[in-house]
Amino acid sequence: MTEAAIDSTEDPSEETEDLEPLEPDDRGTFQQVMNLLNIMDSGSAKTDTTGTGPDMRKMLASVIITDKATTEPSVVMNALIRCLQVPEISTQRKVNIYNILQEIIQQEGELEEQGVQRLVTIASKEMREILEEDGDVKAEVASDTLVALSRNHFSMVMYELQHHLKPLNLTDEFVIITLAKLANGNVFEFMPYMGITLATIFTMLRLANEAKMRQVICGAMETFCEMVQFYLKHLEDSVYPVMTEDQFAMKLFPMYRYFVTVWLRSHNPEVKLGVIKSLKPMLNLLLPNDDLREQLYDYIPLLLAEYRGGLEALFVTQVLRQILEMSVITNTPVPQMQLHTIFTELHIQVCTKAPAQQQYSSQNLAEIVHCFIALARSYPKELMKFFLSQMETSKEAIRVGTLTLIRAVVSADEPRMNIRTIYLAIRVVKNTLSDTRFKVRMAILRIIGQLALSGYQDRIKGWGLKYVSVQLTLSTYKLTNHRESFYQRDLEEKMVHKVTMDTVKIITSSVSGMTNEFWLRLLCYIMETDYTEALTPICISLTNLAERQLHTKDVEASVAGKSRHVDLPAPQKLLARLLVLMSSPYKGEGRGIAMLNLLRTLRQSIAPSMADMWELEIPLLVKYLEEHTEFTWNQKTWEDKLIQFLRNSLKKTRGSNWSLRLSKELNNQIESFDSPSLEKGFLYRALGFTLATGLEADKVEVLLLELLYKTDYGNDFDREGVILCFGLCARGQVKTVLNVLHDFEERIQESEQSWQIGAWRKDHPWRRETVKSALMVMYSCVASYCHPQMLLTHVDNPITAKIIHHYSSSCQDICLKMAFMKSVVQVTTAIKNIKDLEDFQFAQKMTLTGIIIATIKAEPTDSLVSPVRTMAMEALSHLSNLKPFYSTEESNELMDISIHSVISLQPPAEDNESIQTLYVNAKHALEQLMEGLMQRQLDPKGLQEMVHLLEKWILSEKEGEREKAMNLHLHLLQIYVQSIGVCIPLKLGQFGTLVGLIAPCTCDSHRRTRMASMSVLASLLDLHASQTCSSWGPSKELELAKCKEDLQSLDVEKIFSASSRIAKVACMQFNCDEVVSLIQKLCENIGAMDLQHDKASVTWIGTFLQMRAKELEDKVAEILGAVLVQLPVVDHLEVRRPLIEGTLLLAHYHQETVLTALLRQPLPMESHLTEVWLAVAENVPFSRTMLHGLMGRLQVRFTPRATPTSKADIWRLAAVDPLMTLCAIHLLIQKTDMDDKLLDLFPDLVYTLLLQLSSNQGPEAASPVLKTWRLVHTGTLPEEINLHRITIKCMQLLFRRLSSEQLVHSLEEQGVWALLQSSSTFLQGVGLLARGCLRSVEGYRQRLAELVLRGMDSDVLSCRVSSTAVCFMSDPVLYQEKLLKPTVLTLEKGADQGDEALRVLSLRALGNMALGAPKKVRQYRKLLLEKCLDSLREPVNSSVASEGMEALAKILAELREGDLGSSFGIICEQCRAFFDNESELLRLKAFVLFGKLAKVVRISKKHFFKEEVKKAWITLMLHCQDPCSDAAQACMATMFQCVHFWGWKALESSSGQRNSSEADGLTVFQTTLCSILTQKKPAVLFNFLLETMTYINSNLSRIRIAACNLAGIIMKQMSAHHLRKLDFPALRNSLQELQLDSDPEVRRAALETLKILDTCSQQPLLSSPGGFC
Repeated sequence: MTEAAIDSTEDPSEETEDLEPLEPDDRGTFQQVMNLLNIMDSGSAKTDTTGTGPDMRKMLASVIITDKATTEPSVVMNALIRCLQVPEISTQRKVNIYNILQEIIQQEGELEEQGVQRLVTIASKEMREILEEDGDVKAEVASDTLVALSRNHFSMVMYELQHHLKPLNLTDEFVIITLAKLANGNVFEFMPYMGITLATIFTMLRLANEAKMRQVICGAMETFCEMVQFYLKHLEDSVYPVMTEDQFAMKLFPMYRYFVTVWLRSHNPEVKLGVIKSLKPMLNLLLPNDDLREQLYDYIPLLLAEYRGGLEALFVTQVLRQILEMSVITNTPVPQMQLHTIFTELHIQVCTKAPAQQQYSSQNLAEIVHCFIALARSYPKELMKFFLSQMETSKEAIRVGTLTLIRAVVSADEPRMNIRTIYLAIRVVKNTLSDTRFKVRMAILRIIGQLALSGYQDRIKGWGLKYVSVQLTLSTYKLTNHRESFYQRDLEEKMVHKVTMDTVKIITSSVSGMTNEFWLRLLCYIMETDYTEALTPICISLTNLAERQLHTKDVEASVAGKSRHVDLPAPQKLLARLLVLMSSPYKGEGRGIAMLNLLRTLRQSIAPSMADMWELEIPLLVKYLEEHTEFTWNQKTWEDKLIQFLRNSLKKTRGSNWSLRLSKELNNQIESFDSPSLEKGFLYRALGFTLATGLEADKVEVLLLELLYKTDYGNDFDREGVILCFGLCARGQVKTVLNVLHDFEERIQESEQSWQIGAWRKDHPWRRETVKSALMVMYSCVASYCHPQMLLTHVDNPITAKIIHHYSSSCQDICLKMAFMKSVVQVTTAIKNIKDLEDFQFAQKMTLTGIIIATIKAEPTDSLVSPVRTMAMEALSHLSNLKPFYSTEESNELMDISIHSVISLQPPAEDNESIQTLYVNAKHALEQLMEGLMQRQLDPKGLQEMVHLLEKWILSEKEGEREKAMNLHLHLLQIYVQSIGVCIPLKLGQFGTLVGLIAPCTCDSHRRTRMASMSVLASLLDLHASQTCSSWGPSKELELAKCKEDLQSLDVEKIFSASSRIAKVACMQFNCDEVVSLIQKLCENIGAMDLQHDKASVTWIGTFLQMRAKELEDKVAEILGAVLVQLPVVDHLEVRRPLIEGTLLLAHYHQETVLTALLRQPLPMESHLTEVWLAVAENVPFSRTMLHGLMGRLQVRFTPRATPTSKADIWRLAAVDPLMTLCAIHLLIQKTDMDDKLLDLFPDLVYTLLLQLSSNQGPEAASPVLKTWRLVHTGTLPEEINLHRITIKCMQLLFRRLSSEQLVHSLEEQGVWALLQSSSTFLQGVGLLARGCLRSVEGYRQRLAELVLRGMDSDVLSCRVSSTAVCFMSDPVLYQEKLLKPTVLTLEKGADQGDEALRVLSLRALGNMALGAPKKVRQYRKLLLEKCLDSLREPVNSSVASEGMEALAKILAELREGDLGSSFGIICEQCRAFFDNESELLRLKAFVLFGKLAKVVRISKKHFFKEEVKKAWITLMLHCQDPCSDAAQACMATMFQCVHFWGWKALESSSGQRNSSEADGLTVFQTTLCSILTQKKPAVLFNFLLETMTYINSNLSRIRIAACNLAGIIMKQMSAHHLRKLDFPALRNSLQELQLDSDPEVRRAALETLKILDTCSQQPLLSSPGGFC
């Protein structure tokens, strides 16, 4: 030990090496490697924190270093080794470096020796220094690096490891681990060192006190031993010195002994486990050695002792098995003294429950079994004696365990156990036959079966077969008489029975010479047992036994000449039993095939006449069952095959009572089976077929009556079974069956009051309704199965009559109703199935129909509690196919009742499966009924009637009702399309109506309703396309498919988008008539459902109108009619708005039609109509268009009646109420965007409104619209709805839009609107308005002028009058726009008209020409003068004459003296004629005109006009005091203008002095004039006096006063000569008469003049001729 220590200190590899300086090139590589290692470290840190796996950067850095090593392996390796030597390097970095080094070593192979040596030294040191917490990781990776180096540098690595493996010196654990890895990776290289290694390790065993070190050594020894075995198997491949197996064994045995004796006793379970695992490979090397084997047996007790330790038992057992089996192979048994211990320990492992911590208990038991087999081969007698001793205990577990081991011994493979061992085992088993515990019984049965299987059949005859028979009977009895509270016992007995059946199967297939007693026992078991699960193995067993018996019989028959039969107690009973059981062929592990094989085997014994047929048919039945499984077979098909098999079998026995005896056996078995069951159902069916073939009717009747009486009618299954039996029997015994039913009814008639028949059925008393329902169905079942000719004879009576009787005479509960409906269906189906019905009339049809309808009506409409209504509709469907057929009205009634009965049902809850089924069946029945009834009227009319019946349900507010109605619609439409196709085209408009009903449902809130409606639409479109031969390409199909997919969405917008796309696809398939019918239907149904449907309706309407509006010219009125009728009842804006937009869309293309329709609506304008016009107003361009149209409607009244040339003209010229038109105009002007001044429309609007005003000046005619309104409304029409008011309001709104406050203010100041309201001032208002227009709309005056000109030429007087009143002759616009001439010519016509207002306005306009076009006056002077003078020639009409004079005054201002010609004198004359006119206006105009004439006069007319002045002078002077101030002023102005024509300067100077008061000035002027006349023209003055005196009788008081005053002035200035010529008396009388005048001023003036007259008459005559009085 001291030397070893010294050697250890002198180890050169342990010395610390100084870091050598790097070369310049190596320095760069070192730095690069360091950087990459830093990256790997950072990647590792990131991986640790995130936990997301190796970082990509780390992998990439490692790859870069490895790649670099391919070019510079030594440099990179040295760099990495140097990195390992860096102080304070992290463990992770060392791990990364060692991993990279391993990759470099693997890819490079041979490396530089110096570098390898350095690496070995460093890795060895790293591996042995476990100082840190994660040192194991570092040591392990260093160890792996050394192992990698050993592949190419084994000696160097091995030297390093062996250097640290020294005897009696406990080395580091990783040295041993690394040595084990080296041995595993380098077997042949390591073998030379194996001996010294094992020897050195053996010296360390005593020093290894730590558990971990012991585990390491055990693991290493396991590896070393395995490698030695590998080496020994491949000795021929070794180049090293050979070491024998015995040599290895001798080196291993001390270690084995130390492991077992010392380490196996360790308290550490991990050490124990390591030791046990290492023992197996060690024993593989030790046991073959004869010298060591006996010594190994000595340590078996130590191994057995570990069973009681905490070690896993499996590993101990595996070692024991290894030893025991080797003992058998080498024929060196273990010492006998150890047997009991081995038996006991192993037996305890089998019979006791394994501890919870034992993970491999099942594998352990298997290993123990092999141990006992090995022991049985070596010590059979001792083992069986031990087993017998164990069986003497009463513990079940010990007995079962022991029996299990015995079975294992019996079942041992080659070499087989000797007979002596088997004999001893059977003795042990026989001692436990009386044990009744189920596990023991099963174990014994398994041993018996195993004995038979293993070839020891002779050993079980007698006791074995008897035990099996007893167990079969016992387990069957217990299972068939089980109690519900003993569920555990039932399971135990089932297990016993299963094992028993398996044993029986084994025995019967392997044991020959079976006793007859066992055969009969098994046969009776089939006939009597109620536990049918055991039938399959029993049948198989019986088949095997029967075949052996038949084989034996064949041998005997060949000797004695006997037939091949086996003993059967009752052939019919066996056949009946097997037939019924075969109806469920896959029960009991496939009993059908087993029973068929048994029948085939026993065919000669059961019925020799059937044997040949069975030989052919039974294999076919077996083949069917073999081709199917319990999951793929068909029950009905199989039963049909069995019935056919039975029928064919019975045919072979005709003429005998075989079938009747079989019927009795079948009847006897009825109570042997439960209800319900497949077997019992088949039994009833087989019984019916068998009875139908019976030859003795009286015996058949007895069996049928017995069956009727013993049936429990309260049990549905039994009742249906009996009904089926009677029906099948009726196939060959119809009269017998009817007689039996009649007899049964008569026998129970005596209990009619109570129907409690207890005399026969005390255990199951019958209810009246139950029996009646059964009898009804029996009769109908008889009808279903009996021969067709017999059916037609009996169907009305007694079959149907009896059914009706039993139903009508009962309380009609649900069961009875269902039975009745079922009976009707069966009877009608039977009749329908008759091929040659010819003219058969079902007499009871209408009676049955009435009962069924009453039943349907009685069903609740909101809930579904029974299948009655479903069955009722099915019955109606079948009845509808029989004659006499239902009429159309009857069919419609049936459909309506049925639809209401089903569609009104509430959908059942999803978790209620029974109601769900009823619900689905009811809908299906309704579909079938509707389909059947529709088939009778399969044409467009029938389709429409059907849809009409469904319409109210399609429009229902309930989702469920809509869905059901839509699905029904779809189903019937598909039937219609399939049946009719293109044969009968739909009626005109029907297609649109059908689509219009369905289209809104594409947006239904219920997804299934949407999908169904989509399918309906698709079917309708396909039908229409096929009937019209229209194109329906793949693109449209694809689009519809996409739309259908989108309709499944929950997004409402997506659903509406899909519906709109459907409408677009479908739209082009419609002709115009269909479009109208579609829109009408859509409008009709608006409001019938919810908002979503209404929105869908208007979506479709909008889509169709957008795409087809241009083509609908002839249909606009119908469409608008539908829309406008619906608008008032639409509450939601989302619905109203699209309808209004659709109306506007139509108006875009068919404005006149739409306008007519809108304007014919009643007043006052309803809200919906107002909304339409408001929508028009929102679109300014369209609003303008509509205003044009509305103006046209007003203007058409003022234009000649035109002949319409198109349909648009018809609508444009259609009569509409102007009041409605004005209301619409008013609304549009009011609501149209105020930013738009409507300047371009202003002239037309103003002109049109003025025309309307002018037309309203007469009495208003009652509007047809108002008449309509009064019929609709009870109140009076609002005051504001008046033609005048509305028109003026329109004009006011129009002028306000001009944004000219000055104009608006001006019009209001002038009172224009008030003037326009009055007929008397209307034209004045028009004039003022026209002048305002001229000032405000300069850019549009031409248009206004054109309109006026057109109106002036109108045939309507009011239009001409208004237009003339607006005529812009005073404005240069006419002249500028070259409109003067046509205007003048038009005015010329107007001036000649008989209407006063028109003439006045025409003259005024002609006169204004001097203002608007003064330069053109001379051009038109002749016309102007002529028309003006014509007006003056009719003094009767003062307004015409007045306007004529005013016009002349304006014209004269623009003419010269020569332009007048002869007209001058006429004008003068006409003027003077009006000076004294009673009309102030005429006087005024005449004075003004005379003044204008005075201005025109030049030289040529001066003399003439002077004379005219003289003629008019007195009048002028007098009218200067005209009562009309305007006339007086005009007269005075004219008089002073004419003064210069006297030619007197003094007079002219006097006329200029008018500064004083007007009256005084006039007096001075008159005095001056008279003074001058007295001097120069006294005669003129005399005449003036006479003329003046004529005015004293004037009607005007002011003129009379003026005449008196002027007469006084003249007399004062008159010469004496002329005074004498005066008739003073006459003058005095005239003046005195004035004293009586009513006016005091006149009297005063007359008195003053009288005084002057008196003065002049009394004064003496002066001698001077020039003197004055």
